[in-house]
Amino acid sequence: MGRDPNIPDAFDVYTVVVLRRPTDAPDLPEDELDALQSAHLAYRAELRQQGLIVANGPFGEQSDECYRGMSVFACSPQEAARLSDGDPSVVAGRLAYDVMEWWVAADSLAFPQAVRPVGDRRAMPD
Repeated sequence: MGRDPNIPDAFDVYTVVVLRRPTDAPDLPEDELDALQSAHLAYRAELRQQGLIVANGPFGEQSDECYRGMSVFACSPQEAARLSDGDPSVVAGRLAYDVMEWWVAADSLAFPQAVRPVGDRRAMPD
């Protein structure tokens, strides 16, 4: 049996971090939530300025409200996890995250504002 013709010959593999609200997130007063959100946004903006995040933003309409947003990182999953650990909202327990590799058909996406290479070109193992 040969290779499935629906599997692309090449993939671009990206590091993705999905942010979610944990079920045990602490309740905080409104002013603390506002300050924490500002710190979270500033932290993410700094990572973007450093070229470590190439795309990110919140989710809108969705089937599960615990998911808050997603970022595409220009680094390894291990480095993305380390950087996500430093997010003020993660430190405060208001956000948790999942890190994964996202395999998409080669040349499906472009990140025109990226200042460094994003992702790796790979072939699906047989």
